[in-house]
Amino acid sequence: MTGDRSETRQSAHAREHGRPGAPRAAGDGRRDPLSCRVVDDIDGGGQIVVIAKEPVAGRVKTRLTPPFSPAEAAALATAALADTLDAVAGAPARHRVLALRGGTGPWLPPGFAVLPQRGTGLDERLAAAFEDAHRARPLPVVLIGMDTPQVTPALLADAMAGLATRDAVFGPAADGGFWLLGLRRPDPALLLGVPMSKPTTGAAQLSRLRAAGLSVGMLPLLRDVDTAGDAEAVAAQAPSSRFAAALAALAALGTGGGERPGRSTRRPGHAPSSPLREAWPDRSPAT
Repeated sequence: MTGDRSETRQSAHAREHGRPGAPRAAGDGRRDPLSCRVVDDIDGGGQIVVIAKEPVAGRVKTRLTPPFSPAEAAALATAALADTLDAVAGAPARHRVLALRGGTGPWLPPGFAVLPQRGTGLDERLAAAFEDAHRARPLPVVLIGMDTPQVTPALLADAMAGLATRDAVFGPAADGGFWLLGLRRPDPALLLGVPMSKPTTGAAQLSRLRAAGLSVGMLPLLRDVDTAGDAEAVAAQAPSSRFAAALAALAALGTGGGERPGRSTRRPGHAPSSPLREAWPDRSPAT
């Protein structure tokens, strides 16, 4: 869970005290397949929050440029977000929330509440997402970003089940950050002031949890998509994902990490939108 280059500045510890936005939709309860019992508010039940930015060219996945163009990086971010939301939709949870910076799009499936992000730095926005989701529905919260399209419903189910017996669950990322954080009883103080977007972010966050006396369940190490090399590795791990399809579409056009002299068939300034649309369905209502 890392920020783009424009967001690596450490924020002030004081968080923003705006009024949280009201949810616009809600998911339904599910049975937890790992425990073979119906989830409830305390013992294994809860909500999953995806924290994300609207995938606008030039504002997301800036570390993919170069070799990708801003439009291509945004297309990959859109596919990664769609994969993440689908995994959350398939995981056992009472509620599903999108903490969004920007506007929604056809990549948003039904059954998600949408909350606006608050705060300036990433630590503030993470803390606010936990706080706002928990205030709206006082349930345990599992939070994930949009950088791990290889995540599966089973991994998210493990995270939800972990909060039945532990105070927190933690998913370390290969770059030193973290891809998931779950809190049985969210508290902004557990995140505010943790230095974000650094190789030591994950260790600092885990240390903060343990210093607070919390029991922590560990999840598998996953690789974030930050660079072109990350994109290729993650696509190989999830070959049937929309993210892999989007990356393959770009490679077929001779762009990004697979570009070679004389291979590109794109006209200068022409965004490869048509092949990438095939990577995910249009979920907008029919007119």
